[in-house]
Amino acid sequence: MPPKAKITKDGVIAAAVELVRSEGASALNARSVAAVLGCSTQPVFSNFASMDELRLAVADGAKSVYNEYLGREAKRTDVPAYKAMGLGLIRFAAEERELFKILYMRDRSGEKIGDDRDELAPAIEALRRQTGIGEDEAYRFHVEMWVFVHGVASMIATRYLEWDEALASDMLTDIYRGLLKRYTEDNK
Repeated sequence: MPPKAKITKDGVIAAAVELVRSEGASALNARSVAAVLGCSTQPVFSNFASMDELRLAVADGAKSVYNEYLGREAKRTDVPAYKAMGLGLIRFAAEERELFKILYMRDRSGEKIGDDRDELAPAIEALRRQTGIGEDEAYRFHVEMWVFVHGVASMIATRYLEWDEALASDMLTDIYRGLLKRYTEDNK
């Protein structure tokens, strides 16, 4: 029986995520991952058929870190649940700039992007509970809000803006109120 592999797929992913976290996506290559692991490139390529496959796994790893941020923000009691989700994305962009970039600021042209309603269900349900609007309106409201939140997060991740939670919170409130008016009062 061959000896058990010492460097697992999960170990390669963890090393690659840490590499991206500290040095950015441009540093992600087999040699640099191997250097973090303290091995040759062989374990990298025995666990991944290509660097593209590893990059997608790193994006999944970044998504896990992002979900941890959302989980922490969801426990907040000082802001409504829906707002906490937006602040969670912005905080993630501020504190994990490189992971945010690999997750949300990469070329997606070669990826299959499908209907995201299932993934967005918690946000849409929180929005419906807060506003009383229907599911289709809540989905559209959320997409419009997401574009704004993503813009703020991107500006912070690229250091165009500095992270200021109070300002971000006020901006989210302003946009939310405008959209709420559009989707409630304008539909009467």
